[in-house]
Order: sequence, then structure tokens, then C-alpha cells
Amino acid sequence: MRDVAVIGVGLTKFGELWDKSFRELISEAGSKAIFDSGIGGLEIDAMYVGSMSSGRFIGQEHIGALVADASGFSHLNIPSTRVEGACASGGLAVREGYLSIASGLNDVVVVGGIEKMNDVSGTAATETLAMAADQEWEAFFGATFPSIYAMIATRHMHEYGTTREQLAQVAVKNHSNGALNPFAQYQREIKMEFVLNAPPVAYPLGLFDCSPVTDGAAAVVLCSLDKAKNFTDKPVKIIASGQASDSLALHGRRDICTLDSTVQAAKKAFKQANVTQKDIDLAEVHDCFTIAEICAIEDLGFMKKGEGGKAIDENITNLNGSLPVNTSGGLKSKGHPVGATGVAQIVEIVTQLRGEADKRQVKDAKIGLAHNVGGSGATCIVHILEGI
Repeated sequence: MRDVAVIGVGLTKFGELWDKSFRELISEAGSKAIFDSGIGGLEIDAMYVGSMSSGRFIGQEHIGALVADASGFSHLNIPSTRVEGACASGGLAVREGYLSIASGLNDVVVVGGIEKMNDVSGTAATETLAMAADQEWEAFFGATFPSIYAMIATRHMHEYGTTREQLAQVAVKNHSNGALNPFAQYQREIKMEFVLNAPPVAYPLGLFDCSPVTDGAAAVVLCSLDKAKNFTDKPVKIIASGQASDSLALHGRRDICTLDSTVQAAKKAFKQANVTQKDIDLAEVHDCFTIAEICAIEDLGFMKKGEGGKAIDENITNLNGSLPVNTSGGLKSKGHPVGATGVAQIVEIVTQLRGEADKRQVKDAKIGLAHNVGGSGATCIVHILEGI
């Protein structure tokens, strides 16, 4: 397999973007990534776009062709493919682009991720997101993702002594990071008491424990490493891409506090990269809910099972800690436009490894990890990247 590099990144503002259309968002992110990479349209071999449920959110399917058209490339007849893996759609699109280059099929690929979620009501958005759960065994009986992750949190608290305050501290930390990110949906810090006293959603999760409904798009340009220097002097190498699946419904899991898809995807990624958890300088993990970040740092192998809360107490995952987690603000503060999230994680890691993250820059960052989850853990993609 050939080595693959990221040579360009692009991101829109995340938030409630009432004045921007689906086409405008993906065009903006894609244009930024292409300009950043230094490539021209004639050099693009293929396009992949992650989008979970555009048919429900904006009434539009056939997204691959729409993105090529909106980007101004329809006349070039570039093959453009829509990729869906629930909230992991973006990470999965990056993996598909990576594999197409690693295999030798393509040399230059543009990968985008997008969701326009605020054009429907909050109830409709919740119902659409619930389609990423098991319809027969979960959604049909009224289970939503806040309630599913609340069950994970309650069990984690029972098994390991994780506290409500530790969950809240995840939100406080990520909002502190998001306040430094000009693209974040919520660019403001919050206090512990705000989280603890927020309106309840599903015990023990309150409003500030949950990621928001978000519009936004992200894009990256991938290139074979041997040709990357033709376009840029700051390529970032993808040294591993791991994917795994698990039971769609929570009740089918071996242990509801452990996302085995994360465990297995991480094992594959670390083996391919030939690095260990100690070599990772920062990580973007899928914190759709505060408990999800705690489970993620455990399942990725950074902490022993049950000690994720301890890592929060000891400030290990803070911006200046030994393992900064979600320097972008994460899904919690940066926002969670589900199809774009996995691509945006790659954008953040690349930005950090280039040393271009400004006030949230991790000192001497060389290797970063991105962790993107679909549903409550039925799909997981882990990428490891290295600055060169």
C-alpha cells in the first residue's frame, strides 16, 4: 500500500447557519481545502462526501453528484460518492478516500463532510438522529441518543464510581478549548455550576452534557505521499486508518460501558502505525455526550477501564495536560454537524501538527489521533496522523 498525506484542509463556521445553504457550505469548505492544497481541478481523481441524512434534513438525496456540481466540477465528470455511517459518516469518507489512494487507484482525492441540521425542527432532528440507533429495538420504543448514553453513564457511575462532577468537567474543558476556536459553534467558557444545574435531559445528563444540533461542513485534500511535495511543503501523513463495527443496539453489547468498535478500531490503527498510546500528542474523540469522551479515552487505551473520570480530575486531557483531548472544543463546543464531524476532526489534527492552531496550539505536537463514532458505537473509525 502507498503512503497517503493530507495536503489541504478547509472548514466553515459551525452553528445555526440560517443564511447559508447546503450547497454554499460544502462549496466553501471544499474551496478552502483545495486552495490550501495548491491543486487544480484537473488533478482531482475522485471525491467522497460524508453525509448522514440529507434526505431528512434538507429533502435532498443524490449528494455525491450534488457536491461535485456545487463545487463547480460537474463538467470534469469527476466520480463523486456519498458515504454514510451515521455520525461516523465523515470519518468513513476520509477512510474511503485514504484507501483509494493507498491502493493505487487514485492519486488526489477531495473528501468532504456536511450536514445542514437546523432546517428542521428540534423534534424532527431528534427523530432523524434516532435512525442511527436500532429502529426495531430502541427507537420504536422511544429511546433517543440522550437516553441511550444516559444508560451508559449511569452504568459507568455504578461500576466505576464516575461522578456527575467528572462528567460536567468534560463540558467545562471542551468549552474552554472551543472558546479559542473561531470556527466553533459555542465560543465561550462555561462554569461547573452551569453544567450541574442545567435543565435535565436524561439522568444523569443535562443540557450541557449534550452536543448541539449543528450546521457546517469540512473538507480535506488527500494525496499520495510521493506526489504531495509537488503541491505543498507541509504535508501531514496518515499513518493508520482503522475501522470496526459492533451491535447496533445497546443491549446486544458485551459491556455497555465499553465500545468494542473503538477498542478494535484502535488496535488496528496502533498496529498499522507502529506506535503506542504514549506516542500520541493529542486526540480528537467523539464526545457527543460527556460520558462518551470518558469512555473513548478508556477504550482507545489511554486510560484503564473505569479511570477516565480520574483523568479528568487530574487535568490530563486539558490543553496543557499530558494528553490534550478535543483541542477544537470537540462535538460539545465546536458543534456536531454529523456528516462533517469526522472530517473536521482531521482538520483539527492537521492544523495542530502544522503548528497553526494559534491560542489552542499543543506544544511540539507530532502525532495526533482522530476517533469518530457512528450511533452509540456500532461503527468506529480511528485515524492516526503524523507531521513530517
